[in-house]
Amino acid sequence: MTAPNALNHYRLLGRSGMRVSPMVLGTMTFGTDWGWGADGDESRRIFDLYVEQGGNFIDTSVNYTGGASERILGGLIKGRRDRLVLSTKFTMARDPADPNSGGNHRMNLQRSVEASLRQLDTDRIELLYLHAWDFTTSPEEVMRGLDDLVRSGKVLYVGICNTPAWQIARLQTLADLRGWAPLVALQIEYSLLERTVEHELIPMAAALGLGVLPWSPLGGGLLAGKYTRSDLAQQAEAGVSASRKGVIASSGHMTERALDIAEVVQQVASEVGASASQVAIAWTLANPAVTAPVMGARTLEQARDNIGALGLQLTQEQMARLTEASAIAPIFPARFIGMPMPQRLIFGDSPVQRRG
Repeated sequence: MTAPNALNHYRLLGRSGMRVSPMVLGTMTFGTDWGWGADGDESRRIFDLYVEQGGNFIDTSVNYTGGASERILGGLIKGRRDRLVLSTKFTMARDPADPNSGGNHRMNLQRSVEASLRQLDTDRIELLYLHAWDFTTSPEEVMRGLDDLVRSGKVLYVGICNTPAWQIARLQTLADLRGWAPLVALQIEYSLLERTVEHELIPMAAALGLGVLPWSPLGGGLLAGKYTRSDLAQQAEAGVSASRKGVIASSGHMTERALDIAEVVQQVASEVGASASQVAIAWTLANPAVTAPVMGARTLEQARDNIGALGLQLTQEQMARLTEASAIAPIFPARFIGMPMPQRLIFGDSPVQRRG
């Protein structure tokens, strides 16, 4: 049972002063144009539940379900627009035949924002993300273009997704030096199945003032117990298909190790009387760099279950088991610097407090 107002324990978003709920309502599932989303009525039920529980942080993109996600949201936010933090994204192509309808350049940035404003039927976007680094547009063009939109009032804050840590650090430094609008949010894949972001992206976000918003905290459903070893065997026999399972397999999550991790999640869930989904989300929420995971529910029941993770408290022993089961190997240079000999060469025989 979801506790009343489970979502109204607000957090600050990165270095900004904006208050947001500890779970984001992801709406890539709003609309049936991609063949697997929620229809308009179910989308409304999910949205209403989220808002009634105190939720105020909505996530979409200009291209989700061919624009249907933003159009559905445009209708749902009427009458309660001012209390919502609306976030959307640009980068992805809206017209495959037009080479300039995608990418991070100023032309696509401006056109995408105008398209989002029309589809959402609103006059501003609280948080605009660069959706993915395109490896073609210069950092100066990106950050100046974003700053111009902030100065115009069409966008209030800016964030970034799916970009190398070194490039984000470069962008943030450029913004700080030029007095441009800084990045305040980082949306990345993060879960018990995808922890490699702990090497660079999450420490970078903590150091530079970006709140972390993990997408796919359930590993595409695998951590929720949606897939079993029989699915892995079928995948091996049939190969990656265009089905939903094919999408998960192509992300690299459908592996023996991932299923082993999912089993530990199920064990902990049985111990605490919660769902596997709630345990997986609760683990992600425990990272102090995380502001709010993105909930991508397709049904009202899934949404209610995910929100229930906010009231779940895992013991230190349970957290340790989950962390150990999903542990990632260290990489260079941390692997080298953390060895006893380099540590002694750096610090000598004196104990020194570390900052991380």
